[in-house]
Amino acid sequence: MAKTSIYDDHLGRNAANHVPLTPLSILPRTAAIYPERTAYIHGPLKRTYREYHERCRQLASALAARGIGKGDTVAIMAANIPAFLEASFGVPATGGVLNSLNTRLDASAIAFILDHGEAKVLLTDTAFSGVIKEALAQAKVKPLVIDIDDAENKAGGERLGEIEYEDFIADGDPEGPWRMPDDEWDAITLNYTSGTTGDPKGVVYHHRGAYLLAMGNVLSWAMPREPIYLWTLPMFHCNGWCFPWTLPLVTGTSVCLRQVAAKPIFDAIADHQVTHFCGAPIVLNMLINAKPEERRTWDHKVQVMTAASAPPASVLAHMDEMGFDVAHVYGLTETYGPAAVCAWHDEWDDLPIEDKADLKARQGVAYPVLEALTVGDAETCEPVPADGETMGEVLFRGNVVMKGYLKNPKSTDAAFAGGWFHSGDLGVLHPDGYIQLKDRAKDIIISGGENISTLEVESVLYRHPQVLEAAVVARPDDKWGETPCAFVTLKDGEAASEEEIIDFCRDNMAHFKAPKRVVFGALPKTSTGKVQKYVLRDLASAMNQQD
Repeated sequence: MAKTSIYDDHLGRNAANHVPLTPLSILPRTAAIYPERTAYIHGPLKRTYREYHERCRQLASALAARGIGKGDTVAIMAANIPAFLEASFGVPATGGVLNSLNTRLDASAIAFILDHGEAKVLLTDTAFSGVIKEALAQAKVKPLVIDIDDAENKAGGERLGEIEYEDFIADGDPEGPWRMPDDEWDAITLNYTSGTTGDPKGVVYHHRGAYLLAMGNVLSWAMPREPIYLWTLPMFHCNGWCFPWTLPLVTGTSVCLRQVAAKPIFDAIADHQVTHFCGAPIVLNMLINAKPEERRTWDHKVQVMTAASAPPASVLAHMDEMGFDVAHVYGLTETYGPAAVCAWHDEWDDLPIEDKADLKARQGVAYPVLEALTVGDAETCEPVPADGETMGEVLFRGNVVMKGYLKNPKSTDAAFAGGWFHSGDLGVLHPDGYIQLKDRAKDIIISGGENISTLEVESVLYRHPQVLEAAVVARPDDKWGETPCAFVTLKDGEAASEEEIIDFCRDNMAHFKAPKRVVFGALPKTSTGKVQKYVLRDLASAMNQQD
């Protein structure tokens, strides 16, 4: 029999002392307190928090009138535009689940997702009507299609649905119901993994996790009130790392951006005094290598949050000179986006740039809203020694870990084996408790019995002045078993030979870790911009046979 205490007697949950945690509580509060503050900017369009909240209510009301309720999936295919921000609140406010579609996917993948998620409604930006038309022809489901014919869409596109978004929400009530979840464990969104080795998996988020990650972004980035946030990160990616829910917390202004290119980014920062944006390292490279006519200047510091591989020292130095302060985070679709941060120490500020880069290369420590983050044995989950050398799998535990994979109990159970979420990433644990990624488990190179981290080799390659992008994979070798093979994209107008690249690596790392072959050209990438290493491994193997 469970032990009771004096604190159990008549002290239960009730409507006065317990409410499910949900992002849906955030927007109404901000709209009530700061109704005339600017919520978002899109080209010449500006809307206040009062208007933002009313439009989200209209969307929720219009969807409910079409039968959308608890557990119904509403998919959206759109660029970083206001309708996406509104769907982030309006769809969950019906009890429905928002399924964000990756705008870079092909028709067959989109059709699979629509069917697997059982989409009842599809909000679709006319800029993507070509691929959506093909996907709808392949899909078994027949959702209500609502076209978003956005004025800033210069590409045009065919209308596919029975009604346009503005006309649809015009029928909704700006004071309509705002349905809070019955349980904070209720699903709020559905996101799909890239699916590079098979059908993508549907990652289900709950209201509690979305609320907490939204809070975690503020705490981990030390966001002030009223930031101006530029949408370079796709809103479809992990629900924009939960920033659609974060920004109303701090009365932030979203600056929407259809085209992620150097000139529009520079223009937005200079014209709107942007203070924050998120993006992959490729965005940082884009800014560093911008043409003179694309650049603008400003007199304030811009905070940048980047994930994936940490920027090399040269990139950090260039970004700092241009007025950017880069913070490094780490996470996965399954952790609502960033759940670890390389928390900075003031005493590191005066270190040489190379030492700063080494520190920022670490993925860091748990977000304040993540219960635990460690590097452990993949089977036992026991932590590895905190020596910065012993490799293990990066493991997560906490409220910002997904509910699981939709309709996939086998993969869900495997992901949660031993009471931890298994990331599939290999890393080390430093003495100060910071983790650092070394590789994906499937990407590690074993050469002559020695492990070689592809990330380590890539970090050296990125330091070469002529290298824009680099990826390293294992190449079969009769003597060593495997050796590193580098695939390199050079900066525009630059030249370098295979011998020069290899010599550079040998000068900057152990010789056995240096690439034995270098291939120049564009890198194949997934729909989310990640390098398709399985394609490169096939190419490396084919080269081996040809040799």
